[in-house]
Amino acid sequence: HKDAYQVILDGVKGGTKEKRLAAQFIPKFFKHFPELADSAINAQLDLCEDEDVSIRRQAIKELPQFATGENLPRVADILTQLLQTDDSAEFNLVNNALLSIFKMDAKGTLGGLFSQILQGEDIVRERAIKFLSTKLKTLPDEVLTKEVEELILTESKKVLEDVTGEEFVLFMKILSGLKSLQTVSGRQQLVELVAEQADLEQTFNPSDPDCVDRLLQCTRQAVPLFSKNVHSTRFVTYFCEQVLPNLSSLTTPVEGLDIQLEVLKLLAEMSSFCGDMEKLETNLRKLFDKLLEYMPLPPEEAENGENAGNEEPKLQFSYVECLLYSFHQLGRKLPDFLTAKLNAEKLKDFKIRLQYFARGLQVYIRQLRLALQGKTGEALKTEENKIKVVALKITNNINVLIKDLFHIPPSYKSTVTLSWKPVQKVEIGQKRANEDTTSGSPPKKSSAGPKRDARQIYNPPSGKYSSNLGNFNY
Repeated sequence: HKDAYQVILDGVKGGTKEKRLAAQFIPKFFKHFPELADSAINAQLDLCEDEDVSIRRQAIKELPQFATGENLPRVADILTQLLQTDDSAEFNLVNNALLSIFKMDAKGTLGGLFSQILQGEDIVRERAIKFLSTKLKTLPDEVLTKEVEELILTESKKVLEDVTGEEFVLFMKILSGLKSLQTVSGRQQLVELVAEQADLEQTFNPSDPDCVDRLLQCTRQAVPLFSKNVHSTRFVTYFCEQVLPNLSSLTTPVEGLDIQLEVLKLLAEMSSFCGDMEKLETNLRKLFDKLLEYMPLPPEEAENGENAGNEEPKLQFSYVECLLYSFHQLGRKLPDFLTAKLNAEKLKDFKIRLQYFARGLQVYIRQLRLALQGKTGEALKTEENKIKVVALKITNNINVLIKDLFHIPPSYKSTVTLSWKPVQKVEIGQKRANEDTTSGSPPKKSSAGPKRDARQIYNPPSGKYSSNLGNFNY
């Protein structure tokens, strides 16, 4: 009945009723006419683009019936292109159709999806990536086999040769959700992937906002991957060598962002997970020198006992918490750093600074405790009191670390929870001393396509992470 089937195919050129019948009958008898496969798929595709929304929906709904054998990647490709629809009902049908063929042949479906991610229109690429980031985790283990996960990793690496910051974050979400990459070796692979994106082999350019943005976004993706077995050494070394000396000249595209504090927070979070470091002493020295910049010497006193200067130096507690914590973490690996003969004068100077800072700290802690005294529940939820609670955490942390460094010789035994990290809830009435002694570790947890021109300021994150980065005009 080949002629009869041809009549059905020709129905796509008819009126509304003929098209509705064709949308149902073309897929129904498709398997019986392999020699007309191309014509049938093209005919159904015409119906998927029809002006009548009901015909389009019917045609899209039936598309998975064409996904047999070598036709499946093509159907996946077509469905991926159809993700660009603005009709919510159609969009849901396309998603469901893609999921159904994923369960038939995951590799073939991925072929169609990645083909469009690499070579398709921007809107198709964007929605295909979002489809992977949201739907992969819903698929059962028998679909996401080890082979399928390896294919996702291989294809993702091709895409990552040229991505925006937002795309990079989504791909890290996709890859970190794969079961095969949740082992120590898997997480190490992901860290290496992030390091490659961060371009840690290149000299850091603090005056290029895109370069700064890329480093921050990549480091944020790396931090949750670090553990006692997956080390942050390469990132910490880069921050100490390249970023800290240029801290004051960093530029950022994000209005109102304290870029220096963002960098110091990331360094503090990573410092807990350093492995053996070739340039440990050099990095400690750079960290130490930067810390001294934020720990002023006491103002000189005039003959009458008053300050010779007009005002007291400003104490930047947030910066000092990050730098002191990082120095404390790396100092554990080289406890003789401050007590070496070469550093005798530096240690003397450092202790004067510590003593002066500690005095100012105690005054501020008393003021904060007095301001928060007796406040509970809703009273602590006001914006002003939230800031005071965080300030108290910061100052308590600095206090604990300074006490350690006042030991003779300096000690590196205390542990604190960084002020922006969550702490375990304490029962009402229970002493809060443990807040200062909990762990400071963060939770464990070939040819590319066309160049991406679109770039958005992060939050959501972005940044063009391609090899021709220097040519990009921000």
